[in-house]
Amino acid sequence: MSSEDNLLPLIVEPERLAEHLDEPSLLIIDVPLKAESHDQGHVPGAVFLDHRLLLSGEGEVPCKVPATDALSRLFSSLGLTRDTHVVAYDDEGGGWAGRLLWTLELIGHTRYSYLNGGIHAWREAGLPESTTPHVPTPSEYEAEILHPEVAIDRLELQERLGEKGFAVWDARSRAEYDGEKGDNRHLGHIPGAVNMEWTDAMDPERALRIRDYAELITTLEALGLTPDMEVVTHCQTHHRSGFTWLVGRALGFEKIRGYAGSWKEWGNRDDTPIENRMDFL
Repeated sequence: MSSEDNLLPLIVEPERLAEHLDEPSLLIIDVPLKAESHDQGHVPGAVFLDHRLLLSGEGEVPCKVPATDALSRLFSSLGLTRDTHVVAYDDEGGGWAGRLLWTLELIGHTRYSYLNGGIHAWREAGLPESTTPHVPTPSEYEAEILHPEVAIDRLELQERLGEKGFAVWDARSRAEYDGEKGDNRHLGHIPGAVNMEWTDAMDPERALRIRDYAELITTLEALGLTPDMEVVTHCQTHHRSGFTWLVGRALGFEKIRGYAGSWKEWGNRDDTPIENRMDFL
């Protein structure tokens, strides 16, 4: 994505966004964890998106990418056009906003930004909020999977484990990674995966904005993740890892990919290799 082609940078600060609220090509999407968050106050002009519409599937794997006809209906209902610049945010530091932007990248819509810190940073900046619902003008958006390389499926991931220059970033908690916690048939982590919890990439002292980039690069390099590598990120449902995917993009990881099935899929099968803490004790 070239910044010259876009109205705003990939990571946009609240004050910068506030200067562009009247821009006709802007579509601000609030995709909160809790719907009441939107009702209590949102960026003026923002439309509400139920995060469940970004997921497809049922049973043990409810977190796949929706079919293109479902994505076409969703983005048409939001008023998306090819010329629209989307700004996504949420109420939790970037998980669902990241999943939305990952989905946009998947369908080739690269005009997008993340409001750094979401509604928390907007409020910290003292900027005006609205409690009036904003109803978008529907469009006729035809979604196609134009950038399939931004995603990875279980079979490819399993085949490529251990490959030089290929790595897995597990964005779950340490307890989930170690296999001490979880609600799957099998607990633990993908062999060789490194663990950095998604919240560790947020700065709680700065209203959940992304942490200092140099610090993050140093932290990730210590784990063996560098921007030149092909990195797959996942969590339980590719919600928390929506944020780590976004962070990777912001840090210059051009080959970062999301595993939509995540641990919901991997940990509920009997034919996927798994490591856990007990293996090393």
